[in-house]
Amino acid sequence: MSAVAWIAVGSLVAWVWLLLGQGFFWRTDQRLPSRAAPAQWPSVAIVVPARDEADMLPMSLPSLLAQDYPGHAEIILVDDCSKDGTGALARELSVRCGGLPVTVVSPGEPGPGWTGKLWALRHGIALARSREPEYLLLTDADIAHEPDSLRELVAAAGSGGFDLVSQMARLRVESVWERLVVPAFVYFFSQLYPFRWVNRAGARTAAAAGGCVLLRTEAAVRARVPESIRQAVIDDVSLARAVQGSGGRIWLGLAERVDSVRPYPRLADLWRMVSRSAYAQLRHHPLVLLGTVLGLAVIYLAPPVTLVAGLSAGDAPAAWAGGAAWAVMAGTYMPVLGYYRQSLWLAPLLPFTALLYLLMTVDSAVQHYRGRGAAWKGRTYARPEAAPDQ
Repeated sequence: MSAVAWIAVGSLVAWVWLLLGQGFFWRTDQRLPSRAAPAQWPSVAIVVPARDEADMLPMSLPSLLAQDYPGHAEIILVDDCSKDGTGALARELSVRCGGLPVTVVSPGEPGPGWTGKLWALRHGIALARSREPEYLLLTDADIAHEPDSLRELVAAAGSGGFDLVSQMARLRVESVWERLVVPAFVYFFSQLYPFRWVNRAGARTAAAAGGCVLLRTEAAVRARVPESIRQAVIDDVSLARAVQGSGGRIWLGLAERVDSVRPYPRLADLWRMVSRSAYAQLRHHPLVLLGTVLGLAVIYLAPPVTLVAGLSAGDAPAAWAGGAAWAVMAGTYMPVLGYYRQSLWLAPLLPFTALLYLLMTVDSAVQHYRGRGAAWKGRTYARPEAAPDQ
């Protein structure tokens, strides 16, 4: 066989293995597990880190205020040095909408060694713990919850004996670029951290989705959260590892009634979202970056390239293997497209989307070596050290 045919066969073998051996990552059936209402509903503190979120709060905060929760619940919004009136708007919405009580706190500029929203979470969690809730709901300022969201999360955690229950909020998919890039973000994440593997008792794989995390307060204390992960750029995965590493049981799945309202209308917006932490995901290691680039090329780019090359050169093995690999790839992408209610005709475009992610990852590394490090909400962390659990 030709070299092109061998590449196509290698890609096909990789896709067969991914289809059957990577925790069935492509399936979308990991939703909140079976649950029953507890005899007595535990108290919950909802901690919302918010930095310059005045545009998002009118679409998200009222959904938290309106939570239909049978037990005691309150909201702690941490205004992280916002310049757009986030704190004042939160107080105004609380008065206007009513519902759960809201406390707004402002911690000041981050201390040394703290990245991203973890500084805000530190202060929110500290205030929450002084009120001794049994659970903490850590949710971002761009996340909207249906009225029964908190009730369902708490019931699932109690019924399953979980210390951490996390749902990956359904991201917005309205613009052309959102439709092309956003479902793939969830697809690639679940490929790295298959939800079935995360959810097994005694699992070694740990992950969470930072927009919606219900955390048992006792587990947070045991895992020393957030102090133990204060330098983590990918804070949600680090949080899950810390809880699991301290003996906690975790669960991760796709949300049905939790949505992100943040828009990413342009490719540049999505590019920043991905490149912010892509190289951190690779632990800032050049060899891991090289392996990732080669892997993406062989697995995602080779199938259409070898199919076209095989057809052009009359190389039947290359064309057949490349076409079969492309078909398997597209087939594994269809469930995620269905979850996002998108046309299944987008599935064959996954190689192009993968190329975008490859370029975003390389750009993330370039920014790192230029000394810009990771960035979050206007703050840049120059070449941050990895957290102990990363």
